[in-house]
Amino acid sequence: MKRLEPGTELDGFMIEECIHSGGAAHIYHVHYAEGARDPGFPLAMKVPRMAAGDGAENIVSFEVEYQIMQVLTGGHVPRFVAAGDLANVPYLVMEYVHGRTLEHWFDAPQRATADELARLGAVVAQAVHSLHQQNTVHLDLKPANVLIREDGSAVLLDFGLSCNALYPDLLAEQLRKAVGSPAWIAPEQVVGVRGDPRSDIFTVGVMLYELATGQLPFGAPRTVGGMRQRLWMDPSPPRKLRPDLPEWLQEVILRCLEPEAAKRYPSAAHLAFDLRHPEQVTVTERGRNTVGTGVRTHFKRWFKAAGMHYQPSPLPSHQIEEVPIVMVAVPHKDVSDATLYSLRQAVARSLGTRQGARLACVTVISPGQTSTSNDTTSETSVRRKFIAYLRHWAQPLELPGQQTSYQVLESGDVAQALLNYALGNEVSVIVMGAATHGLKTQRFFATVPIKVAMDAPCTVILVKQAVAFELLMQPEASASANGQRDHDVPF
Repeated sequence: MKRLEPGTELDGFMIEECIHSGGAAHIYHVHYAEGARDPGFPLAMKVPRMAAGDGAENIVSFEVEYQIMQVLTGGHVPRFVAAGDLANVPYLVMEYVHGRTLEHWFDAPQRATADELARLGAVVAQAVHSLHQQNTVHLDLKPANVLIREDGSAVLLDFGLSCNALYPDLLAEQLRKAVGSPAWIAPEQVVGVRGDPRSDIFTVGVMLYELATGQLPFGAPRTVGGMRQRLWMDPSPPRKLRPDLPEWLQEVILRCLEPEAAKRYPSAAHLAFDLRHPEQVTVTERGRNTVGTGVRTHFKRWFKAAGMHYQPSPLPSHQIEEVPIVMVAVPHKDVSDATLYSLRQAVARSLGTRQGARLACVTVISPGQTSTSNDTTSETSVRRKFIAYLRHWAQPLELPGQQTSYQVLESGDVAQALLNYALGNEVSVIVMGAATHGLKTQRFFATVPIKVAMDAPCTVILVKQAVAFELLMQPEASASANGQRDHDVPF
């Protein structure tokens, strides 16, 4: 249909100027006509192009976006307001979000620094994780579809190619071909697989690569054959193109770009965690390499990819549940061996056999413990001491193949420090010791475990002190246990 003129009224909405005219749709500023209610935020209307030469996917994409926008919630997507009927004039009205798309950073006179890349990547990964928690995979992430608000948070736009596992996939049913933007499409999408959340992780890697180097990792192919090359090819290492990039950042980017989805980050939350904690990233040959992948390796991958058949993806939310970030709050003073033993057992049960899970060992120290000297070397030494303490505590867990990180938080408010860490790192489970005496007092003054349990954004496991394993074989263990009083767990 032709573009709407400013001043046109459509179903109670007054059309203002056209702010974007793309191949699939026109987008306008709009407001409610006089006398209608004010939603309290600016509005935008998206109208699909339906001219004679436009493809059928424009209408299918409109139906997909209409279906998905109504069920998405949270600050990482625009708020849905209204929709028009296909029988009359199809349109979507949603919140107009102020900010700059990632394209802004490509126009900057200088390339983004490693710190800026990490910050941008982390907020985008956090937004993607929020989407996956709602069983939706975007499948068309690119710089134009990622908006960064003034407060630094990310908003994802344009869900016309997305897939929600709880609704029919109209694009897969009606088009039956690879759908996506060729420069950013994931390998499994090329062969028709939709619904794997790790496809979005691949795309975040493409954007980080482009932001870091100024080049697209796989160019901009125009044919299916050109797109298929990413099923076995690695791009040039970012540090080959930009030597000043740190090894840890190349490690993160190339892990996102692994041809096989199983070798990428298991969830966007894990990707965000590494971008927020670069010191915790384990650098392998993938991060150190500045030459590139050899022809022999590419040939082996090509041979494997020739007969590769991707399996249908389970629910994104179920995949996320299988790769949780488990945070354990480890006390460091006035704590018994029995309490530390009980925490370890609870962590082992929480991780189970989930190979993609991540363990974050956290302890909180008071500001005075690092401010006794102005010498920065002394402060580093204090932190190293507590990191060594956490490593020693975690060593008996023996977690091969599972990532473990160690963090020393400095705060006078232990509960709030733990809550902030859990919220900022998309923690799925918090494991911590439970205060088991002074219950009458707790009715008036909440202990650290009670505060965390009340306000945590995730599951909290409060662990009661148990008799240590080495004492279980002793005859007097039972009598000692019965006479032993549990202690509050201090931090």
